Amino acid sequence: MYREDQLKALLEGRRILVAGYGREGKSAENLIEKLLPSAPVTIATQVEKGKWKDTDDRWHDDWPFDLVIKSPGIPNFQFSILDFQLTSLTDLFLQVYGDRTIGVTGTKGKSTTASLIHHLLPGSVLAGNIGIPLFDILDGLDEHSLVVAELSCHQLENIHRGPHVAVLLNLFQEHLDHYENYMGYKMAKMQIALRQQTGDHFFYCTDNDELRSIVENGQWKVESEVHPYSVNDTTEEEREVLKACPLAGDHNRSNALVALRVAQLVARQPLSTFHVPLSTFQGLRHRMEFVGRYAGIDWYDDSISTIPAAAIAAVQALPRVDTLILGGFDRGIDYTSLVEFLKENPIQNLVFVGAAGRRIHSATQPFSHSATLIEDDYTKIVAWCAAHTPQGGVVLLSPAAASYDAFRNFEHRGDFFREQIMKL
Repeated sequence: MYREDQLKALLEGRRILVAGYGREGKSAENLIEKLLPSAPVTIATQVEKGKWKDTDDRWHDDWPFDLVIKSPGIPNFQFSILDFQLTSLTDLFLQVYGDRTIGVTGTKGKSTTASLIHHLLPGSVLAGNIGIPLFDILDGLDEHSLVVAELSCHQLENIHRGPHVAVLLNLFQEHLDHYENYMGYKMAKMQIALRQQTGDHFFYCTDNDELRSIVENGQWKVESEVHPYSVNDTTEEEREVLKACPLAGDHNRSNALVALRVAQLVARQPLSTFHVPLSTFQGLRHRMEFVGRYAGIDWYDDSISTIPAAAIAAVQALPRVDTLILGGFDRGIDYTSLVEFLKENPIQNLVFVGAAGRRIHSATQPFSHSATLIEDDYTKIVAWCAAHTPQGGVVLLSPAAASYDAFRNFEHRGDFFREQIMKL
């Protein structure tokens, strides 16, 4: 295994607790068993208020550990005892392989952008929050490997070393249930740059007000070389190459722009080299995905949309939207921007789902003249959309809310939506 000794040095002689036993927790356990078969490792399936639950569902309040490898889903504030080192799979990976890594984060667009960079750089390895634990790719790495890692706020909050190339796409309110406040979320994202070293590279989008403000306020020193970018500040050659991007919307044009600049920096090749690869990139599932024409109506699945800005961008990306499906699990996000957008851009039919949908509906009632449905059952929602959307019209699922009130995740929501459409 490439750099096995460096990885062993971070784990050897430690009393280890793997906190969280999902995909990353199991990956961490497997690696430790492979590297250090005799190492004392304990598994905690859950951590809550300083207590931890073992695999036999027994709770403990003692912490005889000096290293805790935390899974992304467990908030830092659940660890009330701080006399141990708190780390994560991402932290350990970046400490050893950070110099071979391009890290991509942001509230929205990180999966698409990471996948696009990977597509533009043949031979690179794609992993991270996109569904492939970083420890699962170790056996395939060597001194020539380049890793493109999608990184969530949860994965970034405990890192000690940033990736060699870091991309921060945007910042919007999200995951407020995981942090004490919005600033906690923003600072978790900013670790991708604050933990970089001299000689590293940091790309950030100046078109996002929240991001520009936090990067440029001068409060924190970034050691890496900073590369601000904007879709309003491109070269003629970049504009020509960007025409090849098959993804709709200004937000995707911005994602493609930074992907091109990162690929050019890393590969050290002319921009024209990436024209054909960009044109062949296929968008990811549940991200402005065209499901097809059914019952004479065009259906789009943008289930990944969990914040107002994503729903607004999706509506703007399509030539027309006749029916918009909004709502789901309510995490207390501010919907003012979405409400104002709907006021200025009326949509013929609106469907409101879950607690978040009902809150949006209440805010739009004073001015909306749209036909509306308040419903949580997607079987009934799809049938209503089919009955109320004109022939040749467009139905867009772009909820601006999480899915956890009724589905396992946004993929499950999108797949169920598609299944109901197919029945038409």
